[in-house]
Amino acid sequence: MSGVVSVLNGIPAPVSRWDDAVAGGMSLLDGLVYRSNLLGADRALANQGGGNTSVKMTVTDHAGRELRALFVKGSGTDLATITAAGFPGLRLDELLLLREREAMQDAEMVDYLLRSALRPDQPRPSIETLLHAFVPADHVDHAHPDAVIALTSNPRGRELAQAEFGDEAVWLDYERPGFAMSRKIWQLLEQNPAARAVLLEKHGLVTWGATGAESYAGTIEFTARAAEAISRAAGGRFGLGGQRVPALSDEAAEDLLAATLPTLRGALLADADGIILEVDRSPEAVAFASSARAPEVSQVGAPCPDHLIMTKHRPLVVAFDPERDGAAELQQAFLDGVQEYSQWYRGYHERNVDEETRPFGCDPAGPRVVLVPGVGIVTAGPERKRTRFARDLYHRAIAVQDAADALGGFRSLTEAEAFKIEYWPLERYKLAQAPKPRELSGRIALITGGGSGIGRATARMMAQLGAHVVVADLNIEGAQEVAEELNAAHGAGRAIAVAVDVSSEDPVLEMVRRAILEFGGLDILVASAGLASSAPITETSIADWERNYAVLARGTFLSAREAFRVMQQQGRGGSIVVVASKNALVAGANAAAYSSAKAAALHLARCLAEEGGPHGIRVNTVNPDAVIEGSAIWSSDWKAERAGTYGLEEDDLQRFYRGRTKLGVSVLPEDVAEAIVYMAGPRASKSTGNVINVDGGVTAAYPR
Repeated sequence: MSGVVSVLNGIPAPVSRWDDAVAGGMSLLDGLVYRSNLLGADRALANQGGGNTSVKMTVTDHAGRELRALFVKGSGTDLATITAAGFPGLRLDELLLLREREAMQDAEMVDYLLRSALRPDQPRPSIETLLHAFVPADHVDHAHPDAVIALTSNPRGRELAQAEFGDEAVWLDYERPGFAMSRKIWQLLEQNPAARAVLLEKHGLVTWGATGAESYAGTIEFTARAAEAISRAAGGRFGLGGQRVPALSDEAAEDLLAATLPTLRGALLADADGIILEVDRSPEAVAFASSARAPEVSQVGAPCPDHLIMTKHRPLVVAFDPERDGAAELQQAFLDGVQEYSQWYRGYHERNVDEETRPFGCDPAGPRVVLVPGVGIVTAGPERKRTRFARDLYHRAIAVQDAADALGGFRSLTEAEAFKIEYWPLERYKLAQAPKPRELSGRIALITGGGSGIGRATARMMAQLGAHVVVADLNIEGAQEVAEELNAAHGAGRAIAVAVDVSSEDPVLEMVRRAILEFGGLDILVASAGLASSAPITETSIADWERNYAVLARGTFLSAREAFRVMQQQGRGGSIVVVASKNALVAGANAAAYSSAKAAALHLARCLAEEGGPHGIRVNTVNPDAVIEGSAIWSSDWKAERAGTYGLEEDDLQRFYRGRTKLGVSVLPEDVAEAIVYMAGPRASKSTGNVINVDGGVTAAYPR
């Protein structure tokens, strides 16, 4: 791993991505999309989800009247991916009337903006719409460049900015976005007609132009000049004081994380319904977490208001020294650190909450960003998308804090200012647009035999309900196919595929280790891996007998044992569902090895329910029967063997099984998955040691 100084060494100047050949001939709105996407493509210029852009143009309204309109980024959209539909249009003359007002409340401003809309079905306009309306130029960009934020977050920032930009840029002391900030910018520009940019203290940059190319070029120019000014003034003092502790090797770090992440996750679950962890072992993350000054500088606060919703005002810095401490010490440091952080955060909320913010309640009090010296950064959130969002934003914090510290000190928002952003109704609106949590949101599910049949159907259903899924199967191609399908449907990182032979201890250990390193722990195990053989007892070989017991009994035992270990470490309970069989309850001819092994798995589940109860770990069994469709087992010799047992042709087997049920139905993988998901989830939170048959009604299998 690279050293601190060689990784944290300032902010590079941005490079223009503008291409006249591409932009030429575009409509004004398409040009706005092009410019926005270019800005968003460089996260050192525009945070994910942050920044806003606009264009003013003449349009014809629904009544056929020509008027001047402002098209501005919609709230909550991302510049990197925004399309034309993401820019609501507003009647500009109505917005310009507001320049004469002395004050305007946020709710009144939002209502006014909505009433000024060209269309009723368009997105809600950006919080900073009036900024774009009041700047007297057709093309306006507001971005959050690392270099500009670093420059404006330093005690010497105003002095350095004056030396670099002179009258070309005006400085606005920190002001929360909204009406007052927009009006102050307009007044500054009225007083300084030569200005070509606005530097927003601790916030960002505003540029403009007669064309989109000119506005974009201004962002690149002022950001590059800010980066150069920082480089000159810092004099090579980057790196936050150098390395305080050594960086662990990848192998050592993974061993440590596999042993400790469930403890961290369990601590965070104390006041959160679901948590997913994301480990960042990038050179920048490891260097920052391991540096001498990170414990001090990181606590100053978030470098940009846009970060607060995802990262909170400050991270947790874990008291850990990899040269002195091991897994046990890190586990305790996680427990102590989360407890102390949560006490601070609740106090922060109590000190600052008012009538405007009280209706939102207090967010889960644990940290969203955790610095582990020598190891890297762990981010936490209710889903993978949010953990990666926090991770990416914190990379911007790393760059800004390093550069500002090199200039002589990093300054952030005050606690009160940070709270007014974090719990601001206009920022909370963005969170409200996210899908509501689902039944299994933030839960981590591991499904053995997940590559086909019942396991595949269960993986699909759990992901649909919000779970993050480890698809484990001996058939890695099948598992990968399922994981890819889930990621395509629910977002990158929702599922991973793991090759596993559940009958062997080491692969099972590695399977669970992968779940921990990928998501942070484990909440649900579905033991669905299976096989089957059929033969009269006199023709059942030792190999067949051992193979059935190895997969169906030993495989269930090994998977459950490792799941227990993780769930107990987390200390927040969990759920195990064993997929047994109707044959576990009913003797079947020519299937002694399979049936008795399934019976062993069923009784193992009962035993584990006894052990798991005191730890909040529920263990239940689902017994399917004759699930032929999509099953790897029924694609093997088992189908022919069972047909032979009943004197049938293979094609007649489905009809035969349907005919022996009281409901007269065929059982599909999705039918069994419904029962598994129910038993695994919160609706069955008070059920353990139970057996549910999904067999269409086989009288002999009625549980007694």
